[in-house]
Parts: sequence; C-alpha cells; structure tokens
Amino acid sequence: MAMAMAIPLSAIITSHRYCVPSSFTFFNSTPLLSNFNLRCSYQSPQHSHFHNHHKGKSFSLKQCAISIALAVGLITGVPTFGSPIDAHAANPVLPDLSVLISGPPIKDPEALLRYALPIDNKAIREVQKPLEDITDSLKIAGVKALDSVERNVRQASRTLEQGKTLIVSGLAESKKEHGVELLNKLEAGIEELELIVQDGNRDAVASKQKELLQYVGGVEEDMVDGFPYEVPEEYRNMPLLKGRAGVDMKVKIKDNPNIEECVFHIVLDGYNAPVTAGNFVDLVERHFYDGMEIQRADGFVVQTGDPEGPAEGFIDPSTEKTRTIPLELMVEGEKAPVYGATLEELGLYKAQTKLPFNAFGTMAMARDEFENNSGSSQVFWLLKESELTPSNANILDGRYAVFGYVTKNEDYLADLKVGDIIESIQVVSGLHNLVNPTYKISS
Repeated sequence: MAMAMAIPLSAIITSHRYCVPSSFTFFNSTPLLSNFNLRCSYQSPQHSHFHNHHKGKSFSLKQCAISIALAVGLITGVPTFGSPIDAHAANPVLPDLSVLISGPPIKDPEALLRYALPIDNKAIREVQKPLEDITDSLKIAGVKALDSVERNVRQASRTLEQGKTLIVSGLAESKKEHGVELLNKLEAGIEELELIVQDGNRDAVASKQKELLQYVGGVEEDMVDGFPYEVPEEYRNMPLLKGRAGVDMKVKIKDNPNIEECVFHIVLDGYNAPVTAGNFVDLVERHFYDGMEIQRADGFVVQTGDPEGPAEGFIDPSTEKTRTIPLELMVEGEKAPVYGATLEELGLYKAQTKLPFNAFGTMAMARDEFENNSGSSQVFWLLKESELTPSNANILDGRYAVFGYVTKNEDYLADLKVGDIIESIQVVSGLHNLVNPTYKISS
C-alpha cells in the first residue's frame, strides 16, 4: 500500500452526526478530500475556523486555501496504480485553470437548469444567450445600460426569426403544440421588451426578461422526448424521478423580527440525478421532513434530514434498515450519470458536472465521508462562495450529488438558524415523473 501524505484541511459535507478528523490526503499521488465536520461552528471572518471537537484541532479557512495552493505546487501528473481506472491516470491530478475558469461562471439557478436539460438545439440556445446577457447589461451605469439591453433584445429577436423552423423541428412530437404556443408568446414578449427599452423604462426590463426566459425554458423542456437513458439495473427498482419536479418548502423562522416564515421553491432535476431526486421526492411524499428542524446553519451551508434517534437516515419500514442511495454524478458531455465514485476516483480530473455548485441555494445529498454510497435523507444547501468553493472551481463538484436548486426566495436561506422548523415540504409539480414510489406501498 502506498504511503499517504496528509495536509490538514477541513472540507466537505458529511452526514450530521459524523465527526471524523479531516485531511487533504494523497494516495498514489491522487488527492482525496475528506469531509466537513458538521458540528463545526461558524464564526466571524477574522476568526473563522473549522473545529474538530474530537481531536481538538482547528484550521483557519485561509490556512486551508494556502494548504491547497501548496499542495497543487507539489503535485505532478503521476499515474494512479492498483486501480481499475488506470486508463484515466495520464490526466493531471488537478484540473487546468483554463478548464475550470473558461469565462464567467453561470450562477443563476434557472439558467443552470436550462443548460442542464438533455437537449442539443443550437437555435434555441442562441435565443437564450442574449436574453440572459441582459442581466449583465443592466449592471452598466446610466443610459448606456439600455443601449446594451437594446442590442441584446435585437439579437434575440433576429436569432428567433432566423432559427424558428429549427426550434420547432426540435420539439418532441407529443409536446409540439405546447412548444409552439410558448414560442409565439416568446416572440410577442420580445416585441414588448423592445417597446419597454424604447420608452426608457429600465425598471420594467428585469421582470420582462424573467418572463421571456421562462418561455425559453418551457420550449427547451418541450424538446425532451421521454427519459433519455436507462438507469443501471441495480438501482432501477429504487424511487426514480424521470424528469423534473418542483417542491415548496415552508420554514418557520425563529428569532428574526423581519420574517416569521418563508416558502422556498426548489426545482429537482431527475434528468441528471434520477436516483437522488427520486429518493428525496419519495421521502417528501412520506412527510419525512415535516416538523424537522434545521440542523446546521453556519453561513456556509444549511442542512437537515437527520431523524431523531440513533439512525442517521431514513429507516425503510419494509426492511427495518436505513435506505441508502449511491453517489450519482452527471458529467458534462456524457449521456448518463456515473455511480458510486467521485470524479477524482474515476480519474476525471478535468470533467465538469452538469449540475455544479455554482448557485446560492444549490441542493445536494450529504453522506458519510468514507462511503460514497451512504446518502439517505440528509440534504444540504450551499450558501455562499468561499475560498474553498468558488464557482467553476469548486471542491464540492464531483464529490457530492447535486439534484436541484432553490429558485425562489433563495436569499432567505441565509436567515435560517439551527432550530428553525420545516413546517412542510410539498410536491407542487412533476409528481407524475416519480416511478417506483415506496410511499404508496407504505400507505
């Protein structure tokens, strides 16, 4: 067995009760990042440390970043031995920055969901892009902002006119009528936005932009014809979300004079994480999370899902054992997810996930730091970028399964505290996409 060199680093997300010493360890020159101790407390930036209560150690965030930088300087592309995945070992140990940071990262959750759809229609993407660019145009000071918006709108109008036939041809036959209806609304809405810009009504631009992008997203969803791949046989009988679903999470917020309760809307993406999203929807339909407390809220993540009692996940009544699911990662450019291994373990150091940890309110499955396939019921939402989690260069990507994004009221996640109560989580759309639901058998 190869010797291991450990560089202290408190890093990633484990199930709520795991308190295992954390380290940044190289086995056979392959970096393996271990997990956050979830009992760690968040302090003010000037004294921010992640604490390991069992070992009495603490590491500052800045020290962690420095450790990574030093580690990167020591790493060479040495192949990994003793593994069935040696075919990938010639890749460098860490991704090139040119790969990680190829343009500004997409941080808008709805844009991330649009790009994650399993479609390949260049014409609709060319309409989508200038409409999304309006967000950056509105950041320009003064009247120049509207000049830039006008160029965006004209480009979107022109590309829609030129590419409409190709867009319609890309619609799934069963959804074509609905898709054409949305396209007509999009066309009319772009004309309305042109008038808004001509009138100099800057305040009305953003809301109209949002409406148009919803039409674009609807058209793109109408291009998906059925579920695009087969889930591996060993997971085929689990609850699977074959498509998307929307849930509303209502939280009772304590000790906040400005807000008593808030409803967060979350879009769950079963196209890219059918097992993970299906497991969650099945638990929601069992009312598993209703009445549960927020169990971690430290400014980095918000986490819940650890039930009362000794169990650290959902106990399936039919087996009286904890139901666990595999680590599930959809890689950009692939047609189906990989299961049971991190991208590092697979040697896919340059790969990017279809559902990255880019957005405020990215939702993912927590797990035991030493067992990839130990996810059960504990979930977390990433809050803000840090030295360890910059968008497009995120140490969480490829190690934890993202399966959705908070798309409404996500900013209020930062107001949640340990002890706040999840009054309810309800599926408000897409329940028909859940197959093999166990909650029906139980009831």
